[in-house]
Amino acid sequence: MRHYTVHELRKRLDQDNPPVLLDVREEWEMARCQLPGSTWIPMGQIMARASELNKNTETVVICHHGIRSWQVAKFLEREGFGDVINLTGGIDAWAKEIDPAMPIY
Repeated sequence: MRHYTVHELRKRLDQDNPPVLLDVREEWEMARCQLPGSTWIPMGQIMARASELNKNTETVVICHHGIRSWQVAKFLEREGFGDVINLTGGIDAWAKEIDPAMPIY
């Protein structure tokens, strides 16, 4: 599994063929803030819904601080996903370092 900092993800999103952004936070967290274009599958549903994702697509997993996303990324790797990236620091780091207008919780 690879890891992106929020600065690396920002650069990657500006390139052609951006990755899938998989947000695994809870519904109340998504209501507070989210990255545009994210696919939302809460961590508790990922085992049942992993088939909704393409195993061959670069996928960046996002949560609040990067812990739940790391666990989901490890699971996806075990399920045969070939290009899974954990967002280090999560949406919290994104709000603090990239988008100061984004709510912090």
